[in-house]
Formats: sequence, structure tokens, C-alpha cells
Amino acid sequence: MPHLVILYSGNLDRHPNDGGTDMGALCRRLCDAMLTVRDEQDRQVFPTGGTRVLAYPAAHWAIADGGAAGEAAGRGGDYAFVYLNVRMAKGRSALVHLRVGETIETVAKAHFATHLATRAIGITAQVDEGHEVFDAKNSSIHPLFTSPKG
Repeated sequence: MPHLVILYSGNLDRHPNDGGTDMGALCRRLCDAMLTVRDEQDRQVFPTGGTRVLAYPAAHWAIADGGAAGEAAGRGGDYAFVYLNVRMAKGRSALVHLRVGETIETVAKAHFATHLATRAIGITAQVDEGHEVFDAKNSSIHPLFTSPKG
């Protein structure tokens, strides 16, 4: 059930030469990174077949003061934001939560390094754990990663 949902300002969908970024590449990097996270017993935290990263641009957005402070600071007024939220099932340790959060933050910071250095952008990474009141899973993906018994 590990889902990483990315919400971001639509101005990041522009061509990279015009202040945008490749969100598809970011999704792939984040998914690959999530699959490397290990728990205290060195077990993979997230099941390969259940790990998903989804990104949604905001069609409309307003950020901070609308750009005045960015213009004054020489970073331009075209602010951007990225919100990364991982939701995972209850029961993992505080150390696992930290490892997951740091992994996601590291990948996001690397991906947006040029943006962080040249423009006004906010990046938030958050890990949520919840108690499900209903949890149904139907998947033909998981069996692809389950070794045959025999």
C-alpha cells in the first residue's frame, strides 16, 4: 500500500529550459529509491508490486506573495511548489519512517537542485501512517514479484 502522491504547481510541467522539470523521471527515481529502503532486519520495507508514485499538477495555484519577494531577491516571481506525501500502513518503526522520509527528501532535493539554486520553490516531503477502517486490495501485479513455491 505504499503510495507516494506528488502534488505540484503546474508551472513545473513546462519544458526544463523554461523552468519546468521531468516529473515522469522524478516518479521513476522516487519509486526506485523507495524499493531500496530497508528495515532494522535488512528487509525491503515496501513490496515491489505495491509501490506506486503518482504526480498531479495543480491547474490553478497561488503561492506566498505572488512573486514580489522573489523578484526583489533576483530569483524571479514564478514561484513553484512540490508536495510529496507517502502513505504507508501502520506498524513500522520510527527508524523506518525516518529512512523513508530521508530517502524521498534526498531524491527530491537532487532532482530539484537547479530549481532550489535559481528560483523560489518550496518542497515538502511528508510520511503518513494510518489505521485503515477499510482496506481492500485486488492486484495482478504482486504475483509478478512473488517467487514460486515448490
